[in-house]
Amino acid sequence: MFKSENSIYDVVIIGAGIGGLVCGCYLAQAGMKVLIAEQHSKPGGYCTSFRRKGITFDAAAHSFGGFRKDGIVRKVFGDLEITGRLKITRYDPSDIIITPDCTVKFYSDMERTIEELENAFKEYPGRVKEFFTFLLNPAQNSFISMRAWTYKDLLDRYFSSPQLKSVLSFPIFGNGALPPSRISAFIGAKILTEFILDGGYYPDGGMQCLPDILAARFQEYGGTLLCSTFVEKIRVKGNKVMGVVVRQGDYFAAKCVVSNCDTVQTFCRLLNLGSTNRDFVGKMRSMIPSLSMFVLYLGLDGKFNSGLCPGSNMWYLPSYDIESMYLVAMRRNMKNLNEYMLRVSPDRRNIVAFTHTPYRNESYWVKNKVKFMEAFIKKLSLIMPDIAEHIIYKDAATPATLYRYTLNYRGAAYGWESILSQLALPDFRKPSFIDGLYLCGHWVTQGLGIPGVTYLGYDTARQIISKKNRGLL
Repeated sequence: MFKSENSIYDVVIIGAGIGGLVCGCYLAQAGMKVLIAEQHSKPGGYCTSFRRKGITFDAAAHSFGGFRKDGIVRKVFGDLEITGRLKITRYDPSDIIITPDCTVKFYSDMERTIEELENAFKEYPGRVKEFFTFLLNPAQNSFISMRAWTYKDLLDRYFSSPQLKSVLSFPIFGNGALPPSRISAFIGAKILTEFILDGGYYPDGGMQCLPDILAARFQEYGGTLLCSTFVEKIRVKGNKVMGVVVRQGDYFAAKCVVSNCDTVQTFCRLLNLGSTNRDFVGKMRSMIPSLSMFVLYLGLDGKFNSGLCPGSNMWYLPSYDIESMYLVAMRRNMKNLNEYMLRVSPDRRNIVAFTHTPYRNESYWVKNKVKFMEAFIKKLSLIMPDIAEHIIYKDAATPATLYRYTLNYRGAAYGWESILSQLALPDFRKPSFIDGLYLCGHWVTQGLGIPGVTYLGYDTARQIISKKNRGLL
């Protein structure tokens, strides 16, 4: 470990999730001295993989979007010159929604997707295309007006069919853990365009390849990455950040600190604002975190044919009432595992499935983890009757597991709930009351998923570089 007298950095980044790694790469590329401190033994946050029985499993993130020609992930990979160092396959269809009445596929060809939806819902000729065109090519300032809309408000402007609106809402619920009446139109639209209409991308070798290549590039630019390094405190003098103290006892001085961990960790533990800014902390404590997830991992013997499309995200919609699904998810138990997503890996060696659930507490999950696993496998057996005979490995991540590995508040899957009152709050991006502190990642109330945090990492770096170029750093 470095000693404090040799550890004066331009920027220290707390957390090596995708947002922190992207931010660090741009800063180091610009010639700044940057340290990333990560409490886990490897980078990635929710975008990590692990191996069991010779099989690679993705811990949480299972594909990504934003990689079209003008997509944010492709832009960042191009800027950092890493596009050619990863083999990325786009699985087509990227997403398949199984409803009580039909199956709808989202293809890489948008016209084919539109045809698929219009064939299933013939009473809306032309309207699906109008809706997608609006989302992908919005008029100037249209998203500004959308800040006051829920996703339900947006859908109601185009459709009246509850079934079609449910089909267009279920992936939003799956990737944002909110029904259309609660999630903001801005976030709902971003999920649909970046996760679904431009989704299905997957790096050969597993999702861990994304943070690994970013971490390697960061170090090639001269950055310092310290894993298994738990930050205990952000040191502040007056209203200016001075650096961070880590559990090993070392102090790293810095002109700026970027927190890529959750805001409760940042403001309550690392800054201890409860004793100095009680109004802000009180406001934060009143905010609602998103639901967490129960993630099932099944390793297969290689002889099982699921009959499903490898590499595609399969969404099982048991009814068209997504508002009720949210209420059920809020009180999830072994008997109401109704809606879920599953993905058969491209090599057909594993299945990852998840459903939303509240955090509850660690003791609950110690007691009930195995019961949830068995109930989930039983549910999957309804669509894959012989699966139990071919399982050679099984495990699961509970909300307590997600908290343990990432320290996300209450194991939240998507940061704060993306409701209108919690959208684009400025002090969760760059607090006005602490100079030199920035936040990026899915807790900043402005974006979700790999495309969202990629943009936030890029934009945070751009702000800091601009400050440096103006002689203010």
